[in-house]
Amino acid sequence: MMTRFLVKTFIPNHQQTNDLMLRTKYGTLSSFVGIFCNVCLFLIKYFMGSLCGSIAIISDAFNNLSDSANCIITFLGYKLASKPADKDHPYGHGRMEYLTTLVIAVLIALVGFNLLRKSYEKILDPKAITFQWIVLFSLVVSILVKLWMWSFNKKLGTAIDSSTLLATATDSKNDCIATFATILSLIGSTMTSYPLDGIMGLGVSLLIIKAAYDIIKDTLDDLLGKPVDEQLIAQIKEIVTQNPRVLSLHDLMIHNYGPGHLFGSCHVEVRCDEDLLSIHDLIDNMEQTLFQQLHLLMTIHLDPVELDNEELNRCKSIVQKQLQQLDPTLSFHDFRMVCGPTHTNLIFDIVIPFECKIKKAQIQSFLEQAFANEDKTYYLIIHFDQPIS
Repeated sequence: MMTRFLVKTFIPNHQQTNDLMLRTKYGTLSSFVGIFCNVCLFLIKYFMGSLCGSIAIISDAFNNLSDSANCIITFLGYKLASKPADKDHPYGHGRMEYLTTLVIAVLIALVGFNLLRKSYEKILDPKAITFQWIVLFSLVVSILVKLWMWSFNKKLGTAIDSSTLLATATDSKNDCIATFATILSLIGSTMTSYPLDGIMGLGVSLLIIKAAYDIIKDTLDDLLGKPVDEQLIAQIKEIVTQNPRVLSLHDLMIHNYGPGHLFGSCHVEVRCDEDLLSIHDLIDNMEQTLFQQLHLLMTIHLDPVELDNEELNRCKSIVQKQLQQLDPTLSFHDFRMVCGPTHTNLIFDIVIPFECKIKKAQIQSFLEQAFANEDKTYYLIIHFDQPIS
């Protein structure tokens, strides 16, 4: 309820989540809400931790203070990511959002390691904790606030598909676990002399470090380049191949320069006897549709193919049959034939999936053997690809 109110109040046209400027407004709202809530929680927890002498509560307080710094980084990250392309960065600044996520994850990890060290020291040198109901009440309130912040950032992050806001939501969830562990240690300290304060802090610190590792791994995958989402690939194929004049699509490549900054290219096969101006107009319309619907700047390359050449079709069938026999995951495209007085060149590309263990030389030899007994002399000129998308 509160999330809906804040979004409607501070983000006009909040439904247009593909708008790049709107992403900045979502990030700004998350940042300012986070700064306000975390500073308040820091002040409350620091006072309560000092009151009862609990290192777990004080550590939890400084964890909230570091969250405020994370919110400032988030705000700056979205501001930088929304900058338009310039001479030095022709593809825009969208990847700043990934770098911001990486910085936040590293800070989360540092908080986890710091809490790990303090908890270990607390186990070696335990100190008595003074139980007070007002302290317990304040910690329960802190959990409720952090639960709301987790839900708030998760909804915003899901709405605009933001790794930064989802990382912030994960951090809020970790804070709930940390504070709950603090409550257990606070209550347990009245029942036993064991250093529960340090033991609970140790367990929480390991959970925080694990969460930071997961975020860092996912963010590095985005920066290094990971496979395109299958739903996006399906949408691209649907738009490109819905016209019957397009025979097939291959060599699809998508480059991600940050949310809302997608660039791509692909090859489409059409009949070689198509009218060039007409088919060029069709390709232009496809590129416009991809940009309007998916915010994808696509360059489509045209591959004319022969369909009525019996010899070519027979050779294609041989290649298809042999590849299926060798490994059903293998595929080929761009099949062309160049005839000469002494021999015929068969030129095509073969796509080898990453999980396929068959060597290129084996595939080449297997196919050449299949054409060795033909009446004509065929030379196979094969280019081997891997599935990029």
